[in-house]
Amino acid sequence: MTATPGGAIAVTEIFDLLPHRYPFLLVDRVLEYDPGVSITAIKNVTINEPFFQGHFPGVPVMPGMLILEALAQAGGILVSKTLEGPLGDRIFMFTGVEKAKFRRPVTPGDQVVLRCFDLKRRMALCRMRAEATVDGKIAAEAELTAAVVDKATL
Repeated sequence: MTATPGGAIAVTEIFDLLPHRYPFLLVDRVLEYDPGVSITAIKNVTINEPFFQGHFPGVPVMPGMLILEALAQAGGILVSKTLEGPLGDRIFMFTGVEKAKFRRPVTPGDQVVLRCFDLKRRMALCRMRAEATVDGKIAAEAELTAAVVDKATL
């Protein structure tokens, strides 16, 4: 299934766009995207997430860095859909986080809406503004940077 700009992307296509797999694939569905401009995706948070065993026993809270990772993965999908041709032997790697703020905890049962905006690209580097919301309230926000690199250089 190939999504059209503005359309949804199902998890089966997400598998083609990101190298991540369970338990580290943190994007369940893309609701809409505009290549080179923005993306809106979701992460459904369940008590079955492996990180809840230790974060925190009796008070399950999704780790903030995993919220940022989910945002980076959504951004990676946007970049993948913006590139000419498939990633092939390249991979999208997180290179920086700035101005990160965590506004409310994300807990089991939440649906996190992941939004990345204002994609700026210079060569293989990408910069975007990102926010994660639950029930319309900001849970986390940050400016993210990433690079498209050859897997062989890792």
